[in-house]
Amino acid sequence: MRLAVTGASGRMGRLIIKKAFEEGLNIVQAFDIVNIGKDAGEVAGIGNIGVTIQSDINKLDADVLIDFTTPEAAVENARVASEKGIKLVIGTTGYNEEQRKKLEEYCSRVPSVVSPNFSIGVNVLFKIVEFASNYLYNTDVEIVEIHHRHKRDSPSGTAIKLAEIIKEVFKSKGKDLTLKFSREGISPKGDEIGVFGIRGGDVIGEHTVFFFGDGERIEITHRALSRECFASGAILAAKWIAKVEKPGIYTMMDVLGFH
Repeated sequence: MRLAVTGASGRMGRLIIKKAFEEGLNIVQAFDIVNIGKDAGEVAGIGNIGVTIQSDINKLDADVLIDFTTPEAAVENARVASEKGIKLVIGTTGYNEEQRKKLEEYCSRVPSVVSPNFSIGVNVLFKIVEFASNYLYNTDVEIVEIHHRHKRDSPSGTAIKLAEIIKEVFKSKGKDLTLKFSREGISPKGDEIGVFGIRGGDVIGEHTVFFFGDGERIEITHRALSRECFASGAILAAKWIAKVEKPGIYTMMDVLGFH
């Protein structure tokens, strides 16, 4: 597999390059809008690997592209990759509705893994919450997520995914909930799932789902202690999608064999 990485100078990009190199993957290209001309390995802190960071995504030539960038960049990168028949692993979040539609259009043209979170633990969390929701559909549900001060989107894509899983299960039980992203003034709890983001410090990522019953509550929490869990999941997804021939959008549920 010939691997390309966008956002190569970012926190996730550097970790992905490091992890891919450690696992002996063939990194052939790295893209970013900064550190252009520098060796991607040097930027990632692993020494020279002979791959120079470039800025022109139109020069993309690989088997699989891993993208952790911005919504605007991810949509453009997916467009270019899909036109070249290059498989995709997309971990970028925070799209508006128009961007989401374009991303889905491009990613559906080639085998693509798209996920709001590549942590194996978080994807197990998705399954645990789905299971719990089948038995706790008469409870009140709130979701709280905490991230570092620099995270751009709020609530996180992971929190929204958790809410969507719960909403779908509850609907199958005859309880149709809406998602609510803020609460102020006179705002009593209604038929809703509250999804709230907290920002501060250097918190990598924490998500808690609360099921509030009468006289009891259940809290299910995942805490990311290192971004390496996301990088490891992205590399696993890249190895998996490299073997997939049928175009379409897959998730980490497919990669982990949950479907």
